[in-house]
Amino acid sequence: MISEAELKELSFPDAPRMVTQVPGPRVKALMEESAKYEAFTRGGADFPVILEHGKGSTAKDADGNLYIDMAAGVAVNAVGRGHPKVLEAIRRQSGAIMHTTDITNPKRIELAKKVSEVMPEGLRGNCHTSFFQAGSDAVETAIKFARRHTGRSQIIAFQGAYHGVWCGTSALTTGYNYRHGWGPLIAGVTHAPYAYCYRCAFNMTYPACNMQCAKYIDYILNTPYTGMDDVAAVIVESEQGEGGYVAPPPEFFQIIKQACEKNGCLYVADEVQSGAGRTGKMWCVEYSGVVPDILTWGKGMGGDLPMAGITYRADMEKSLSPGSQPSTFAGNALSCEVCMTNIDLITDPETDLLGRAVSLGAEVKDRLTQAMSSVKCIGEVRGRGLMVGCEVVADRETKEPLEGAKVGEIAMRLLNSGVLMTPCGRHGNVFRFMPPLTIPRDYALKATDIMIDILRDY
Repeated sequence: MISEAELKELSFPDAPRMVTQVPGPRVKALMEESAKYEAFTRGGADFPVILEHGKGSTAKDADGNLYIDMAAGVAVNAVGRGHPKVLEAIRRQSGAIMHTTDITNPKRIELAKKVSEVMPEGLRGNCHTSFFQAGSDAVETAIKFARRHTGRSQIIAFQGAYHGVWCGTSALTTGYNYRHGWGPLIAGVTHAPYAYCYRCAFNMTYPACNMQCAKYIDYILNTPYTGMDDVAAVIVESEQGEGGYVAPPPEFFQIIKQACEKNGCLYVADEVQSGAGRTGKMWCVEYSGVVPDILTWGKGMGGDLPMAGITYRADMEKSLSPGSQPSTFAGNALSCEVCMTNIDLITDPETDLLGRAVSLGAEVKDRLTQAMSSVKCIGEVRGRGLMVGCEVVADRETKEPLEGAKVGEIAMRLLNSGVLMTPCGRHGNVFRFMPPLTIPRDYALKATDIMIDILRDY
């Protein structure tokens, strides 16, 4: 396993270190300049941090404030920012060829083969891959491919889902801001309850619930007169991301997969946020043993450069017409080389970043869970590997979410303490621990302790 000393060399020393209040004067000026020219529809338009220099699991803003990065660019920088081997890959490939338009290139072929080799067992070695730039692109294409392959039109997604923000993916995503006022979105999408055991839609308790939420999918798929008679696919996040870092029991996915097979529709695993080793396995779906028909990926696979894709059963290829899904910048040779480097770093058995994600994530969870005896606003701690959610509440008995103003106050206090961490969840009250897999142990635990100390006041 890679040593803590080696991991520390990848990051700035002595983090966190603050020199101004957040936002500092230079960041304020840049935010004002941005407001004149950039669309405010972009994500994080009001986030009061503008990063100028990233190194490993640390980053400096434009005012020189040094943060411990517990956000990793929203689970993107799986191996940290500016990893030396990634920088070397960029230098090496940029001197050869980068853009080749949407024709293949040697690096693209090499990456498709490598992606096949790291797919879940059952899909591994028996799949094709289509490349894109972002998760939204990948999921949008997954919808199209599923409809084309099955000849059906309906899609089942889940409450709390985030699958992207294009016309098709916005119909799958359930966040108000991504949907309201943008309709009509694509027709034929139905949302079912996700296995959010802390806030069960059926007001039941696991395991006595007997996985009623998953059996509901079986019911609507395989019972007459439910209106779900033309389903092409069920798309499900293997651990829900924006919905609150919700990690269902394995049976949830197993029952859904069986229901899909009985119905003849496809099982689509969205691993854009939960993949690339984040949960301690290359793909979170591997915890359930389910073999997806289509797997969407992105974020941590590309890391410092944009890269996303969908990988699907090889036999589906015969139903897809050649040249029907072009994408100008897909499979850029430079991004391919970086993606392969990231995969090698994540899966290297000698450094064992996957095993480390499991053990370090367990430490973070244990520390947060133990703090619940004295920190009354922690309602639940959950997740797998380094995809940990801490849900904060006003009342632990009623599970009433902590009010938005207080959540925002906590987020600002974290920033002013030198910790980059972003909330998520249906009520916006879940803080997510999603640092690079290369974060030094003492940085991860230091950031966790800072969080706990702040939460004591709520």
